[in-house]
Amino acid sequence: MASTRRDFLKYSAATAAAATLPFGAAEAAAGFKLDYILASSLYGQLPIKDILPEVAKVGATHIDIWPKSHGSQREELDAMGEEAFMALLAEHNVKLGMTTRYDLGPFKVKDELALAGRHGARIVIAGSTGFKGDAAALKGAVKDFVEKLKPMAAAAEEAGVVLGIENHGNALINEPDSLRYFAELATSPGLGIAYAPYHLPSDAALQGQLIRDIGPKLCHFYAWEHGYGSHKPMPRAREMQQLPGFGQLDFVPLLQGLKDINYAGWTSVFMHPTPRGIPIMPTIPESTSALNRSKDYLEDCLKQLK
Repeated sequence: MASTRRDFLKYSAATAAAATLPFGAAEAAAGFKLDYILASSLYGQLPIKDILPEVAKVGATHIDIWPKSHGSQREELDAMGEEAFMALLAEHNVKLGMTTRYDLGPFKVKDELALAGRHGARIVIAGSTGFKGDAAALKGAVKDFVEKLKPMAAAAEEAGVVLGIENHGNALINEPDSLRYFAELATSPGLGIAYAPYHLPSDAALQGQLIRDIGPKLCHFYAWEHGYGSHKPMPRAREMQQLPGFGQLDFVPLLQGLKDINYAGWTSVFMHPTPRGIPIMPTIPESTSALNRSKDYLEDCLKQLK
């Protein structure tokens, strides 16, 4: 059942006191762990019915639904209708956790926020806007962006979900200072940051501190590193270095940052294949195995935290 606005705001008050998200507070208090969610795009444009059995296999209970070109499962939802789609998820004991809607942009997600709220999803992900100014103009640009987001923030609060803005290359919310400014200025409980290490300098200590700087505004964590990038064909072994444990980035400082802020949101083990719309590995079992190898690495990192 979707959260009511009253429940959402009650949890938001707890957020200010406990420096955590409006969800997952009990889990955070019990001890730090990673709560995994599966992104449908990791299996390309395969049918949702073929992806759902993999959710439990990666230790998750929720799914993040992506549209084309990365996936096609969001389009399936529209084609099947909400009732049939949610019934299919229920057959596999999977819940809708997030939808990712870069295709809509940050200012046209009102209907998506309502859909997410109807079905108990916590987050809708979108990108920000472009930015070509200098460092002196950055904070003002972020302030203007947050101001323009007010209608979407209000819609997110009403639906009982969070609009998560991902830091992304060549965008306003991208560099570390832009994330800090957004965390400072986006005071609505309906706005958060979907944190993508891939789009930031591959400096583990810097990223760990940045996570602490963002604090309770961090609403989603992509376990995803840059490696050799994701925008041109390359040998699969290089492409897979976007996954934690396959590449060179030490995730211990990042996870230490998450622990230090009492992070209780979801973690996506994540990467982009080239071209978009294909699974990360040739077969479903191989894709799931790669994700679990990366998950095992993250679990080993957790054992090293202070």
